[in-house]
Amino acid sequence: MDQYVNTTCHVEAGETTVFKSACRMCHGGCGVLVHVSGGDITKIEGDPDNPMNKGKLCPLGTASLEQIYNPKRLKYPMRRVGHRGEGQWERITWNQAYDEMAAKIKKATAKNGAESIWVGTGTGRHHFPYVSRFANAIGTPNWCEPGTAQCFRPRVHGSVITMGQLPICNYTSEANPELILFWGHNPIYSGPDGELGFGVREALNRKPKTIVVDPRQTMLAKRADIWLQLRPGTDDALALAMLNVIISEGLEDKSFVDEWCHGFHELTARVAQHTPEWAAPITWVAAEKIREAARLYAETRPSMLEWGCAIEHTPSCFQTVRALLCLASITANIDQPGSWSFGMTPLPSFPQLFDKMETAQQKKRLGYDDFKVLSGKLAQLPSAHIPSVFKAIRDHDPYPVTTGFIFGNNALSTYGDVQTVYETLVALDYLVVAELYMTPTAELADLILPVATWAEVDALPAVPFYGQNVIMAQQKTIQYGECVQDEEIMTEICRRVGTAHGQESPQEVYDTMLRSTLEFGWEELKEKGFYQPEFKWRKYEDDGFKTPTGRIELYSTLLDDMGLDPLPAFEEPPESPYSTPQLAEEYPLILITGARIPMFFQSEYRQLPKLRKGRPEPECELHPDTAVSLGVKNGEWVSIETKRGKCRQKVKVFDGIDARVVHVQHGWWFPEEEDGPDHGNWRSNANTLTSMDPPYCSAMGTYQLRALLCKVIKVEDSDEPWRPPLAEKYDSNVANIQEWS
Repeated sequence: MDQYVNTTCHVEAGETTVFKSACRMCHGGCGVLVHVSGGDITKIEGDPDNPMNKGKLCPLGTASLEQIYNPKRLKYPMRRVGHRGEGQWERITWNQAYDEMAAKIKKATAKNGAESIWVGTGTGRHHFPYVSRFANAIGTPNWCEPGTAQCFRPRVHGSVITMGQLPICNYTSEANPELILFWGHNPIYSGPDGELGFGVREALNRKPKTIVVDPRQTMLAKRADIWLQLRPGTDDALALAMLNVIISEGLEDKSFVDEWCHGFHELTARVAQHTPEWAAPITWVAAEKIREAARLYAETRPSMLEWGCAIEHTPSCFQTVRALLCLASITANIDQPGSWSFGMTPLPSFPQLFDKMETAQQKKRLGYDDFKVLSGKLAQLPSAHIPSVFKAIRDHDPYPVTTGFIFGNNALSTYGDVQTVYETLVALDYLVVAELYMTPTAELADLILPVATWAEVDALPAVPFYGQNVIMAQQKTIQYGECVQDEEIMTEICRRVGTAHGQESPQEVYDTMLRSTLEFGWEELKEKGFYQPEFKWRKYEDDGFKTPTGRIELYSTLLDDMGLDPLPAFEEPPESPYSTPQLAEEYPLILITGARIPMFFQSEYRQLPKLRKGRPEPECELHPDTAVSLGVKNGEWVSIETKRGKCRQKVKVFDGIDARVVHVQHGWWFPEEEDGPDHGNWRSNANTLTSMDPPYCSAMGTYQLRALLCKVIKVEDSDEPWRPPLAEKYDSNVANIQEWS
């Protein structure tokens, strides 16, 4: 029988070694035990001693072996030999690949400056902090990923500006919330991090009060004490109205506000006009229900606020984040047992090398002047503005961006406005894609690099974001083909280029971080498996909040100094029944997309049989009345259309959605289709419907992905799926896609 010892990362037991590691099938980090025999992984199970997940695994984690040993994985570097998009490749060595990439970086830098190089990535995985580190090391300020303006980073940036640190929900303490407010977040079904979902489930077992803000009647909404079914894109109006109720009825925590909040009087004046009666016709939520929710939230303490990326999909995202931060702050649900808390952050910040880039070069970052919280002086993690980068690639405005590197992102499925993304990628002179599989995006590359799965990686998942404050050792347990860890690839490129920084191995970086604040290093952490510091509450009582005033800034002095609105405000979505009524006549329904599917993670895992069996086809949700009016039934195909494009999905009749709203699944492509290099990318891709156009959030540069206008049309199974004229450029008989671009 396999044996393991709790205090070590692995022990020998016959021919089997059991490693303590961290699953990264999503961007979380559940503790796992990886059983290895004869150089192969034979079993993966949850680590019962790890406080993150206590032995549990989600469907993604249980499918890890299908991911690691999937026959469709890329196994060696490949260089394009045909025209771009023809699918013709030759196998090359890693030395050839490294030399080629180093030469391209040097050539681009010499011709147009390092800023002409774009480095992109996807949702946060083990290599996420390394992407910005790599970009800074080679001298380009233009790195980005979709989430920096559209998912999570607005919450991080808003929190840092408001209270100095990101607050999180801590489910490992003995104190539990008396109420949980779920706002645009459904972690028990589709949380991006398995360990967070497990903690929420445990908290719910203790029967706290719950309020759910969601356009859809999720499982959480069904069991909620109050469900606020708001119109998509109006979260800011609802939050302002709840603030109005709490302040006007004197339900705030006066002692906490007086001692620890800056700008309460200014906030009071701002929300005075935003009554529930004002919000009701905007949000579609009855005024009395808004009052009921606000009172329940204010009077039930301690409480936690679980917020999701749904609030970050419109240009009003940053002010929505600010309003929700104000809700928790004026009710004193900050760093108290059972409330939002601040992580212990036992490690220093990851050395992303922003401090090594000259200020003049930083100012060349696309978006630096226009979006100060995303890209400029107030950026907590400075990144380029994606639409601005893509414009520079296509139009060389304000300067040319000609060379691209993508690490772990199927951009043609996950960026908004897929047609613009396609035009952008084919306009690059040179594109490198580091991937696990041949994706529609990889098909457009000049060089493809095979990368490692989570079980083939040395990484340091430190998770203060989610309240567990656990540092874990994610260990390389096997070698698969010629696959290389993304971090190792970036490090070796830096060595070949001869950069001044960024040449240390990942293990050296981890060791330095650990030893700077703790009494052990990387090898010792591998033996421990994980480390969890003792948790302390009310840390602000010792040092205040990390803001200019030392308090929570309801009225932000930093935003005021930058000429941005220092108080939360309401903004109608730029495309909606009210802001664009003429467009609504042709496209009368409101489109939402982005809710996660528990079998997949964004656009990943559709090639894993165990997971694909649970969701074989894309589905869109229609209210029964809407389905009747369109003459469609469950399982029939429809075409969802906006002024930008169309996609087809199967109908799921669902009475938990407003008849004026359509929910469309995102991330769909079809890896099993190999008769063309697009792999069905255009057929059911929700991002054929979305937009990357202005107006943008003045702070974060966020564009509208949610609450767009659409229409739905019944289609027959025999109808040819829609492909935009541009998609014909994928066809292998195109003379030369480079000439076209």
